[in-house]
Amino acid sequence: MEDDTVIEIKDLTVTYENENSSFEALKDINLNVRRGEFICIVGSSGCGKSTLLSVLEGLQGASSGSVRINGKEIHGAGVERAVVFQSYSLFPWMTAVENVSFAVYETNRKRGTRVSKKKASEIARAFLKKVDLTGFEDKLPGELSGGMQQRVAIARAMACDPEILLMDEPFGALDAKIRESLQNLLLKMWREDERKKTVVFVTHDLNEAELLADRIVFMIPRHIYAVIDDDLPRPRNSAYMQESPEYKALYQKLVKYFYRETSELIDSEGGNL
Repeated sequence: MEDDTVIEIKDLTVTYENENSSFEALKDINLNVRRGEFICIVGSSGCGKSTLLSVLEGLQGASSGSVRINGKEIHGAGVERAVVFQSYSLFPWMTAVENVSFAVYETNRKRGTRVSKKKASEIARAFLKKVDLTGFEDKLPGELSGGMQQRVAIARAMACDPEILLMDEPFGALDAKIRESLQNLLLKMWREDERKKTVVFVTHDLNEAELLADRIVFMIPRHIYAVIDDDLPRPRNSAYMQESPEYKALYQKLVKYFYRETSELIDSEGGNL
């Protein structure tokens, strides 16, 4: 494993089985993710994106092959990883600050470090401020809009200071304006973090992948078909990218891979970019 590799996926296969049948969700997946890298995984529905992320979360085991973080094979969830889901996953009976501070307190307890509940609350309020939720700290999730709830979820994940941030279509249920705002917020927090986090971000939105990623992992059913470098200059914003020739060229390449039939791609290009 290379020194800067934090995630190493080798020959990963995941098969779901029951008494009458089996379904192979992933087959022979190989991918290394570098420390501090922002990876976007794209592909059509049912191609295995979320299954791959669930393996990285530790919620789904490998049928064969391995997944290692910092050289150690993962078995279950770990405090070095935090997850942001599309569904927010906030405790509805806790306020915004309580949701974040509880996560901070519990994560540090599992790490074996002592953080008082008062300190956890201070950390929570600081991160809610970073996501522009000052004044909403004591609101319950049901009193917040969907975009605000997702800000709380991002604050919760970042406040726990994980090494790896796993994100499963976190902005997929939001309208375009709020989605763009949260994309920019995520990029800002990732860029300014003293210990830049490694991010694995699942999305079906090609524009989102281009805006966020260092590399884009394009999946077809069960397989990684291509890994594409996104060399567009940072910092990025949607207005600049829409006018950029480099953006348009990369977008056209992604569209080509996204919409063509897989067999046609392999026949015409031999499976190579």
